[in-house]
Formats: sequence, structure tokens, C-alpha cells
Amino acid sequence: MNHAYDLILVGGGLANGLIALRLRQCQPDLNLLMIEAAPHPGGNHTWSFHQDDLTDAQHQWVAPLVAHRWQGYDVRFPHLTRTLPGGYLSVTAEHFAAVVTQALGDRLLTHTPVTAVTPTQVQLADGRTLTAAAVIDGCGYQPGPHLAVGFQAFLGQQWQLSRPHGLTRPILMDATVDQQAGYRFVYTLPLSADTLLIEDTHYIDHAALEPDRARQNIAAYAAAQGWALHTLLREEQGNLPITLAGHPAAFWQQRQGQPCAGLRAGLFHPTTGYSLPQAVALAELIAAQPAPAHDALFTLIHCYAARQWRRQRFFRLLNRMLFLAGHPAQRWQVMQRFYGLGEGLIARFYAGRLTPADMARILTGKPPVPVGEALKAVLKHTPRLRAF
Repeated sequence: MNHAYDLILVGGGLANGLIALRLRQCQPDLNLLMIEAAPHPGGNHTWSFHQDDLTDAQHQWVAPLVAHRWQGYDVRFPHLTRTLPGGYLSVTAEHFAAVVTQALGDRLLTHTPVTAVTPTQVQLADGRTLTAAAVIDGCGYQPGPHLAVGFQAFLGQQWQLSRPHGLTRPILMDATVDQQAGYRFVYTLPLSADTLLIEDTHYIDHAALEPDRARQNIAAYAAAQGWALHTLLREEQGNLPITLAGHPAAFWQQRQGQPCAGLRAGLFHPTTGYSLPQAVALAELIAAQPAPAHDALFTLIHCYAARQWRRQRFFRLLNRMLFLAGHPAQRWQVMQRFYGLGEGLIARFYAGRLTPADMARILTGKPPVPVGEALKAVLKHTPRLRAF
């Protein structure tokens, strides 16, 4: 059967955008197409990552997407304030859209809703059907019965201030704020001398954050910091899944051979929700293969995701301790203790490369939550979901 395209990418988010860019670099003759329902790829998001999350070679090809970079970052807790070293970088949706649009040209269709996706076909809302040797579904996280998750729910606002704010590096977590019956912190990126992205962030059991309350939280936090908010430039809201347990075999069986990427494939850091490092790795893996048929591509992605799942077992254990052990308003103690550990361990945690010694160090010492509740959380699982 002849297909119109070698590869169609459905959804113009981070994962598919990275796949498209890497394929354009490594296989420029590949006949690919990206389809996005919105006016431009990237949506309304900010993606951040640590310098150590990527290799030097990965940094080289991802560099055009990076809009901001800083040296070091701060964390604040009731009994700990610390500046940690290492680069921290952010990709903005606006910058992402510009780079992807330029790289793809007429290989990008925007304002194009999709009604159905199969491994080899895409049904458009206007009635057209496009075919390809393979189709990758990158349309974001899809709730299902085979993953038990909590959420990192956030609302962020980008503000122009009436005077400089004085920050020289990000505040990744300020958990000195009112916890509001869960683990809550404020995340702040200094985008320029008088521009800030301020996010009110909650680790909660359900993807339900009250926008008006989050806006009030941001206004109150800014006032407490002495920041003179002047003009609201942009607002973004999201829910990053945090994995507690799951049944990966059933998760992939439910995909019915459909190649998928990013959050759709369950590819994200299980504790932070960060997805860029895994999206970069998957893009490289796909671009290193000859133009595959859909079944070979599905197997490639499935095997990669299975490896990640096995590597993330310890992180899921920690997540259950954070979400299920101790009083919700005291969960900050878990994170405060973690950020008191060694710089190298913290960097390896974000990169998802903890050593056995790191894992032992995290679990030893005075526990930040009651031992009995911690053990219950570690062992807890829902029916048909494997906690480990």
C-alpha cells in the first residue's frame, strides 16, 4: 500500500515537536507531517530542565529551543533555605513555536483538528483522511485505569513589574507558604529584570485546582516579596501526572499498537512531572532508526517506555510516601529533608539516575513522616495495579 507520508505526528506539543526537529536534522528527506489543532505548535506552556538532565550532545541540538538559562536555583522551606548549583533552562511556548514552524515549513498543518487516529491513518475534522507508514499520537496525558497517579497542579502567571524584582536565579520551590491542605509551593522564574513567571503549585490527589484561588495566592505571594505587579502578560494552567503505581503491560495493550509519545506514552519524570529529558531521548531513538513501519515504531517506543518504568520503581515508592503518608499539611517535611541532601544526589534525582547508594541515603536517617504511615504508603496499591 502506498502512503502519502512516511510519518505523521498528531499533536504539536513538546514530544512531537522534538521528534520532528530531530528527524529534520538526521533524516531531512523523510516525508513527515505534523498536525496541530491550535493556531501554532507548543500550546501555552513553559518547559524547564536541569543542565545535568541532558548529555552535551543533546544540549547541542536542543539549544535553539532554549529561551532562558540561569546558573543555580533556590529552594525555601520552613527550616531550610538553600542555593543549589548547576544550570537551569527553560523553553517557552512562543520560542518553541517559532523554531518548530521555521524547521517544518509546509510540513506543519495548524488549525487542523483531528477526529480519529490509527497506526497508519489520521481522520481530519474536515472529512479528509491522511495515510502514512506510521502515525505517532502525541496529544497529551490520557487518564486510564492502568496508572494510579497524583497530580502536580499549577497555575502560572507571567507579569511585567513596575520596577525590577532583584532575582538573579529561579526559586524552584518556596514551600514556606500556607500549605492549604496539601503540599504547596510557589515556583518563580526571572525572565528579565522586570518580568516574572510565578506559578502556584500543589501536589494533590485529583486534577482540580481552583483558578481564582491560585490567582489570589500569586497576588499575595508577590506582595509579600515586595514585587510590584503591573501588567499580566500571560497565564498558563496545567496538571502534571505523578505516578504512584501502575500496570504497564495493560497500559500498552490498551494502546492497541498505536505509536505514541510524551505524556501520551507515560514518558515523564514520575516525581517532578518534567518530560523534556525523556522526550529528547525518545526523539533521538526514533531519528536513529530507518523510516520504520508502524509496528516497528510501536515496538521501539514500547520497549523504551518499559525500560523507563523499571528504572523509576524507586521514584514511585517516594511518590506514595509523599501523597499517602503523614498529614497533608505536613508533606513539605519530605521535600525539606530531601533538599538537605548532597548536591550530586539531588542532580541525579532530577536526571532520573539515582544510584543504589543514593536510594539508601534518601531512605535512611530520621523519617520526615511517621514510620507506620510510611510503610502503609509504600505497600499501598489499588486493585490490578502493581505498586512496584
